[in-house]
Amino acid sequence: MTDFSATTATPPRIRRRQILALVLLVVTGVINYLDRATLAVANEFIRADLGLSLGQMGLLLSAFSWSYALCQLPVGALVDKIGPRWLLGMGLVVWSLAQMAGGFASTFGFFVLARIVLGIGEAPQFPAAARVVSNWFPPRSRGTPTGIFNSASPLGVALAPLCLSPLIAATSWHWAFYVTGAMGLVAAVVWVSLYRDPVREELTEEERAYLDAEQKVEAAPQMGFAAWAALFRHRATWGMLLGFFGSVYLNWVFLTWLPGYLRTERKMDLAYAGLAATVPFLCGFLGALIAGWASDRVARMAKSPVSGRRTAVVVSMLGMVGFTIPAALVESNVAAIACISVVIFLANASSACSWSLATVAAPPSRVASLGAIQNFGGFLGGALAPILTGFIAQSWSFVPALLTGAGIAFLGAMCYQFLVVKPIPEHG
Repeated sequence: MTDFSATTATPPRIRRRQILALVLLVVTGVINYLDRATLAVANEFIRADLGLSLGQMGLLLSAFSWSYALCQLPVGALVDKIGPRWLLGMGLVVWSLAQMAGGFASTFGFFVLARIVLGIGEAPQFPAAARVVSNWFPPRSRGTPTGIFNSASPLGVALAPLCLSPLIAATSWHWAFYVTGAMGLVAAVVWVSLYRDPVREELTEEERAYLDAEQKVEAAPQMGFAAWAALFRHRATWGMLLGFFGSVYLNWVFLTWLPGYLRTERKMDLAYAGLAATVPFLCGFLGALIAGWASDRVARMAKSPVSGRRTAVVVSMLGMVGFTIPAALVESNVAAIACISVVIFLANASSACSWSLATVAAPPSRVASLGAIQNFGGFLGGALAPILTGFIAQSWSFVPALLTGAGIAFLGAMCYQFLVVKPIPEHG
């Protein structure tokens, strides 16, 4: 079948809707990650104010990830059933109120509860984004938009210390939570007001042909528990779940521990460590953008969209492994930061490619479901990474902790390579 998307210009009305959707996804994604990172930026102030131990802070840092991971399983099916407009809108309201509640926290227990609710509210963001991309882009053109919405993750992490540290210094750590929570409530109104899913009856023949390029339009089974559970009968689902576990585990080793690693293991002072910790995530922002564009090119040259996007994921993950090893072992701080920057670049490239893989490996009616199952595996890795890394570093040093992360990422790459070999059929 002709690759319509590669040979024909995008219809003007579709192009406008695509741009609007991506702008909204990037804005909400940046707010999503600003909210996640607020606790890390305000870490020392919160510990001092509430009298928390390092162990309690570790539990507080991981509370978000556990609820976020567990909610991925039902939320993907809900996105496919209800649609991204309303579910992401509701998620924005819930997570923004939870973020503001964190600013009012005066006890450890209340703060943990606020972070748990934050994880629940933020769960629809990326499954909804994957669904939006599958709704508005044909299969061989989904890498670039997926890279764009994924770029919000490292951009939000990079902006957090730059934006929130001055705010905390000028006011208090409480206001960092109030302001970012208020931003989310405004974004919820804008998202629900402006975003719409495509309605086939309102599309022209040219617009339908563009969106349906390279995929068969079948009558989809009614979305329910049986259709969702059927995904687990396929090797591709398990390959993506286990593979993303490895990718996100290594990414979150650096996401949660990089400032502490630089100060503890690399003996950097506070100011230099803060700057050094920002650079890798700016590289991650570029990684997500470049990977999305590159994966579209690879997919168009590959035998199938699945094999092309899987190859992009595996190559990125093997690169993460390859650069983590010298990052752990070299004596030079500059060389270590350079290696870590490449790892974060490739980690976000891998993430973008993994989400674009979900849009072509899943049946059209269950894109968000498969993406969310994959994300569930990833954030099990994300929840485990800070705890296991801290335990290993406390018992030995950060060197074996980083090498452990590299080993887990390698196993994840092999899961993608050998288990994700063909798309899941609509009625399978």
